[in-house]
Amino acid sequence: MKIVIAGAGEVGTHLATMLTGQNHDIILLDDDPDRLTQINRDVDLMTITGSAHSFVDLKSAGLNKADLFISVTTSEERNVLACIMANYLGAGRTIARINNSEYLQDRYRAKLRDMGVHELIYPESLAAKEIVSSVKLSGTRQYFEFSGGKLVLMGIKIRENAPIVNHTLEELAPDMQNIVAVAITRDHSTIIPGGHDRIKNGDIVYFITNGTTQKQIFELSGKEIYEIKNIMFLGGSRIAQKTIEKLGEKYHVKIIEEDPERCSLLANKYEHALVINGNGRDLDLLKEEGLGKMDAFIATTGSSEVNMLSCHLAKTLGAKRTVAEVENFALMSTAEEMNIGALINKKLIAASYIYRFTLNAEISNVKCLTSSDAEVLEFIAKSGTRITEKPIKNLNFPDEAKIGGIIRGEFSQVADGNLQVREGDKVVVFSLPSGIRKLEKFFK
Repeated sequence: MKIVIAGAGEVGTHLATMLTGQNHDIILLDDDPDRLTQINRDVDLMTITGSAHSFVDLKSAGLNKADLFISVTTSEERNVLACIMANYLGAGRTIARINNSEYLQDRYRAKLRDMGVHELIYPESLAAKEIVSSVKLSGTRQYFEFSGGKLVLMGIKIRENAPIVNHTLEELAPDMQNIVAVAITRDHSTIIPGGHDRIKNGDIVYFITNGTTQKQIFELSGKEIYEIKNIMFLGGSRIAQKTIEKLGEKYHVKIIEEDPERCSLLANKYEHALVINGNGRDLDLLKEEGLGKMDAFIATTGSSEVNMLSCHLAKTLGAKRTVAEVENFALMSTAEEMNIGALINKKLIAASYIYRFTLNAEISNVKCLTSSDAEVLEFIAKSGTRITEKPIKNLNFPDEAKIGGIIRGEFSQVADGNLQVREGDKVVVFSLPSGIRKLEKFFK
């Protein structure tokens, strides 16, 4: 597949890096030659200096032969215009990054498709969706629902008091009916475990269940389940606003925002929320506003450092659930080591969402794991494909991937060796980057 990416910011660069070495012809277009030079030092791919809204530069990138054009510059207007131009030049499919939720309304989306903008990606909305999932259950690093909760992925940090510590998955099998451990992250490295792999203190274990055994997973992991009712937001950013809208009015929401004008906007927009004008770096203010008594604390200021430190303080004071927006990739490992709860990176989420359009199989969902170098993919099994030929124990499935379960209409099943995938099933698969291309031959 020939893919042209316009915009060498963190989203474009991360996406190009993900796709490098996967038999794609990748071209990265940006108007900053110094940035492209730096990228070429780190990644082996073709770069072109030019503008995403210049016909000459788009032609030089070979848009007439491109299967996919992705515009992820910081300018929404440029992205939309670039996709219209790319479609005119012959690109097979176009994707534009936006920051205006109005474009997602059906009537506008249809118009944009007619103009040649085939897909829209709104990173703030995707990040908000991840945050809502993260606060649904305390004690989880990541929590994803597939098909309305018919299958659930739970990423949990294991502490030394957990009953499953120092046990192999084979030993735990009698206590893990309808539960499958699809991956273990340890010391920034992720493995697809087998029966002889042992769970250790400090591991992040990713479980898939059909939703009926969540309590059992918490008990095995030594975690308590808390009802989330009181939520404090630090920063009234677009991500915070989209999260508040997705949460609805059943929570008691408190927002601390430094900008007085934005405070006024937030107060008028969210009448059920208490808005406080204050500086997130003011620790006394956070304490006075009951930070330690919060069920959930969500830090989405423009500073990764402030978000990390405030979540660390919230944890120390007793907040049950913390979520930090960490947009600086260089700080992700540090944030993980600080044990500050769930981490959100909208650029990583956006790149993961776009990534599914590059795969040669029908995929209904892709989830990135911020604490792991892996992806969770929801494939749709087609008639005559390899995945439907035999029980999964006889499929010779890649070692870098593991089937978590299937969804068949209203029915769901956690995977075991005897599971037989049928046409139309949604198949939830956990995969390391090296296994994703190998999966395609099972589903196409």
